[in-house]
Amino acid sequence: MAEPMSIRPEGPDQETEVRGGGGGGREGMSISPEGPDQKTEVRGRGGGGREGMSISPEGPDQETEVRGGGGGGGPGGPGPGPGPARAPAPRTNPAPRPTTPTAHSSRVAAAQWGVIGLRQLRECGVAKSTAADWAKAGRLHRRYPGVYVLGHPWLPVEGELTAALLAAGPGAVLSHATAAWWYGLIDNQPDLIEISVPGRRRAPPAGLKFHHPLHLERAHYRRLPITPPIQTLLDFAAGATIDEVRRALAEAEFQKLLDVVGVRQALGRGRPGSATLRAALNRHQPELAKTRSQLERAFLTLCEATGLPMPEFNVYLWGYLVDAVWREQRVVVELDGLQGHRTPAQLEKDHERDLVLRQHGFAGRRYTWQQVTKRPQQVFADLPGAVRALATRPYQR
Repeated sequence: MAEPMSIRPEGPDQETEVRGGGGGGREGMSISPEGPDQKTEVRGRGGGGREGMSISPEGPDQETEVRGGGGGGGPGGPGPGPGPARAPAPRTNPAPRPTTPTAHSSRVAAAQWGVIGLRQLRECGVAKSTAADWAKAGRLHRRYPGVYVLGHPWLPVEGELTAALLAAGPGAVLSHATAAWWYGLIDNQPDLIEISVPGRRRAPPAGLKFHHPLHLERAHYRRLPITPPIQTLLDFAAGATIDEVRRALAEAEFQKLLDVVGVRQALGRGRPGSATLRAALNRHQPELAKTRSQLERAFLTLCEATGLPMPEFNVYLWGYLVDAVWREQRVVVELDGLQGHRTPAQLEKDHERDLVLRQHGFAGRRYTWQQVTKRPQQVFADLPGAVRALATRPYQR
């Protein structure tokens, strides 16, 4: 069986596979968009591109070898009665499915979320004049120089990233904020797609940002080439705030993408992002990964300011999800944002939860965004004494 469709990066740089909570890639591949049963492959012969594609046209779960033999006439099968056994039917191989340039290019694009490069079109046998005719007819849509969308202009996010990688050229990988987002370390997709590219510098197309590191390591995550997690954190830290890096670091640890010791070992004088990442490590709070809103993160900051031990965030107690809890002190804090607590049904649910928690001996407190961010001293003073006794210092802004 052929391996899944791949675009292999050239060069001697290190290449690894990342296995994390969000899914995994395939070792030795740059782009492998198919699912686990897909059996297509694009092989390269060097020279900065791919030549001589070999693509298996079968769909998922289909094998290239068709096994013959059949029904009831073979050995051990239900025979019609006494008498000599019938010989097994001879194996026959079906005639190869004819492949046209149109069908070939369609399969390549389908394996790449609808994206295909100009070089790939040539390798599929599509002549330059034919490609021009397809473009005029609305079958090919230019996304970047030398990169097209086949069939219709819409692309899923995987297709957008794949198009950007093809535009960047062989060996390109997602990096910096884009890599942090693809790993799930930050919430919002960056406006620009950031890519690290080996080799010579050139101006990126609109919407892309190229980086040219001296040494480029490659990993794979969710079937796309990407910088390894530690390098991603360093790159991200070079342009982010300490609080943003702290959140990304906590997410990376929560997803088991890395260990904090490994991050410390990667820090070095002169490495971009090292100073910010070191500062984030010194204030590392794994509970940040469990917060689900800015309000919860603001409450965590309040706890840090007073030296309070971190509560657990977003855990279930007696079937109810609570925002923060100190179990030993039997204190629950609910953080009420503007959304989600306005309807009568939500208010009823909130009061029902408070009642159940009180029945189990838990004291409850509720705070709003304005209270936590504008009057944190009052919030701290309002916490039950069992929690305030854990503080190592008074609240200081």
